[in-house]
Amino acid sequence: MVSPQRSWHGRLVTALTNTLMTQAPAGFEVEREMTIRLAARNRPEPDLLLTNLPYDPDRTWYAPEDVKLVVETVSPESAHRDRTVKLRKYAEAGIPHYWCIEDEDGAAVAHVYELDEPTGAYAPTGIFRPALQRPVPFEVGLDLDKLTPPRSS
Repeated sequence: MVSPQRSWHGRLVTALTNTLMTQAPAGFEVEREMTIRLAARNRPEPDLLLTNLPYDPDRTWYAPEDVKLVVETVSPESAHRDRTVKLRKYAEAGIPHYWCIEDEDGAAVAHVYELDEPTGAYAPTGIFRPALQRPVPFEVGLDLDKLTPPRSS
């Protein structure tokens, strides 16, 4: 059973997928809703992930060492998991970058984390609104306000 997703979540994930695919340099692939095999019975499925493996139409999962970025779009039902459980699991797996995108009164806000290798934990690198500019995992710029349609009055 999967929790029903809000339209905001689906629109944001689609727009973010398209934007990242356009900006990703050669050698990077953006995948939507693919599992990461952390252990035999532990396979979280992030909204998006970025890998440097070539496209494989038969792939069903990724190993954590092949994932460069995980993006989760927070829903009311997933808030606790995205902000705490997944944050810890992805860091322990060694995934270098984690973005958690939240709905703040209809606007997308990105909470960005980078793995601190000595501690094995994520360090926050910023809260971005209304735009996100990052040099890693590649040079990326997002107009967060354009990822979802404006709310009608």
